Amino acid sequence: MRIAELSRRAGVPVPTIKFYLREGLIPAGERTSPNQAQYDESHLSRLRLIRTLVDVGGLSVASARQVITKMNTPGLSVLESLGKAQFAMTTNKEPIEDEAWFDALAQVDELIEQRGWQVRATNPAKQTLAGVLATLNRLGKPEPLTLLDDYAAAAETIATSDVKLLLQGDDVDGMAEALVVWTALGDVVLSALRRLAQEAVATPMLAGAARQEPESDVVTDGSGTEPSAR
Repeated sequence: MRIAELSRRAGVPVPTIKFYLREGLIPAGERTSPNQAQYDESHLSRLRLIRTLVDVGGLSVASARQVITKMNTPGLSVLESLGKAQFAMTTNKEPIEDEAWFDALAQVDELIEQRGWQVRATNPAKQTLAGVLATLNRLGKPEPLTLLDDYAAAAETIATSDVKLLLQGDDVDGMAEALVVWTALGDVVLSALRRLAQEAVATPMLAGAARQEPESDVVTDGSGTEPSAR
């Protein structure tokens, strides 16, 4: 197919596709003339993956490029390929290295040890989590930290389901792409489900609390007696 058809089928403007080609996110098509190239289903699949990472997953184009590069690194084992692709999806800003930051790092390490997780020291998600915990402490809002164990338990249950589903495949490239897609989309799914569940749980709880509130006192006229009807 020509680039116009690729654009139509993917729903991506031609200038954007050309930008991705220049940036190396999409492999070059097969040249049929100096100014023409043919593309196939692999280009369409790659283009859809990029848009998924950028539009839904919220990655920058630079991050998407890094993820795809790591995902397609040849000669890696399944674990190495999956790990590199997942690590590339997590980007962190330089932390503010204050007391709150170092306390948060220690708390993350303690959580990992208590749960018996085998996590590499280089996993960027550790820094992401520590950054959130440090921010809560700087804001003077440490209350959510009491829920950390519950969150970790829920995350472990979800991760177990993720990996079991992922390992049903036998193609390393396919598994790496599946991990990338589901990590990007799964984060969005979990965020949406959490908001839906919060409303579902809060509605009956708040209604029950309202029913338990005592009736308001009768307003008096200041003399200690109820005002007479006029």
